[in-house]
Amino acid sequence: MMNRIALGSLLLISTVFSTKTFAQAEAPKFSNEFLKIGVGARALGMSNAFIARANDVTAGYWNPAGLTEMTSDYQVSLMHSEYFAGIAAYDYAAFAHRIDSMSSFGVSFIRFGVDDIPNTTQLIDSEGNIDFNRVTSFSAADYAALISYARKSGIEGLSYGANVKIIHRNVGDFADAWGFGLDAGARYERGKWTYAAMARDVTSTFNAWTSNLDAETQEVFILTGNELPENSVEITLPELLLGINRKFIFSNRIGMIAELNLKNTFDGQRNVLISADPISIDPSLGLEATYDDLIFLRLGVGNVQVTDDIDGNRITTFQPNFGLGVRFSSFSIDYALTDIGDRSVALYSNVFSLRLDLNRKN
Repeated sequence: MMNRIALGSLLLISTVFSTKTFAQAEAPKFSNEFLKIGVGARALGMSNAFIARANDVTAGYWNPAGLTEMTSDYQVSLMHSEYFAGIAAYDYAAFAHRIDSMSSFGVSFIRFGVDDIPNTTQLIDSEGNIDFNRVTSFSAADYAALISYARKSGIEGLSYGANVKIIHRNVGDFADAWGFGLDAGARYERGKWTYAAMARDVTSTFNAWTSNLDAETQEVFILTGNELPENSVEITLPELLLGINRKFIFSNRIGMIAELNLKNTFDGQRNVLISADPISIDPSLGLEATYDDLIFLRLGVGNVQVTDDIDGNRITTFQPNFGLGVRFSSFSIDYALTDIGDRSVALYSNVFSLRLDLNRKN
């Protein structure tokens, strides 16, 4: 309970006061970060090195161009995971449809939220007495809907796609935001090699925040020396992901793919492996071994961070991920052991995702 109160208070303060910080529509270094976590245990087990490999319904998130590689007419995917020792819940659901041999369509939904956060702003009544009956609860949640379309080009092996993103974020009744953005991706397959590019927030994504503090809460802010938040616009800058994938065939039943992704950001130096101004590059590497296209073993390394320790020494850390997958006819279940970047074994999460393949009746 105390952890939930602490995290909830932090979310409330940081989100509500972001309306003050970004009143001039500035671009923070980290924005809409819930959309950077990733979807599908298959990709998470490979440390998100997946933009070239993505060839199923989850491609609507990773690289919409990959939707053209679906092997069934319809696919549905579901995922649930929990972070921060179960305090935060992350949910994903998606549907994709192969329109014809050249084009596909998909819709994806994502929610990341902390629920049942105690609201103690009205804990003390007008006479200065503590009244626990005045404590209510609220949720701090981020939502996104991605509408995807992909099509094969006239060039053999080349496909392209795009996402329209609709974002809604809220902190109880205190503040909420609506945002809109675009992603664009391309994929080129030649022999055993696949090359991919994914431009996220290609036109920048804009979140318009609205403060909804009632009179009583505003009075609490004033009495405690806090500034009242203002309506604002928060900007998410573009980033470019590049990927290269290689297939290896060892026998009729055993194979493997290896993929390297490079995430390029353009907002100045970050604590990543290749850090410069204005471009920083964050690499990730993933492997997927398969047996008879029924059993899958996945490994990945990513989130390489170059930081200073308490003594000022330069250190490099990384996050290893692990995953398994099993396919039963039209049904697939995937598992990943991963976290969202703190590299703490104690906070690693068990992620499960499901996928169902369906075909039209002849």
